[in-house]
Amino acid sequence: MSGIADSCRMAAAILACAIAIPASVDGKEWPNRTTPRPYTTNNVPHVQVGVEAVPELTAELLRRVEDIPDVEVRDTVVSLPGAMGFWLADDLPLRHPDVIVGGREFAHIHPDGSLHASLDPETAQAAIETGWAVSHPWSDQRPGWEGFVMIYTPVSADELEVVFELVLDSYDFITGRALSGEQ
Repeated sequence: MSGIADSCRMAAAILACAIAIPASVDGKEWPNRTTPRPYTTNNVPHVQVGVEAVPELTAELLRRVEDIPDVEVRDTVVSLPGAMGFWLADDLPLRHPDVIVGGREFAHIHPDGSLHASLDPETAQAAIETGWAVSHPWSDQRPGWEGFVMIYTPVSADELEVVFELVLDSYDFITGRALSGEQ
């Protein structure tokens, strides 16, 4: 019986270590999100359930997004009423235009503060593993959309930092620029 107990203790220790280790992509570490993952729908519209935005954090996120070069915040063409799209300038060359859902809207924020964005698939996986995001229901249905995720609503200033970094990573992935880590 002690062999089974030892195996269980070893498995628990391995799991505890795996949970505590942040994910790393291209040398960038994504910290583990400490707030619980919200429940999300498994269809479209893909939304969080029972989550409300923190107005000050949403306002600050939108201010930062407006400061990204060649980005304009305006009404979405692909999401729910009240959502705001993050639009790339028409003359900005794109490395991955195929991952944009509609127009030149590379991401959008919902009224509840969650976002949809297309990330490099490795970054998307790291964001999912560390609790910052969940795959969009269509991410495995359309070619090139493997990195299409919902980023959960930030509920603190620290979470806002990570969420904005994910928005910058989406911008970098789609445009081929390298702003992530500079802002």
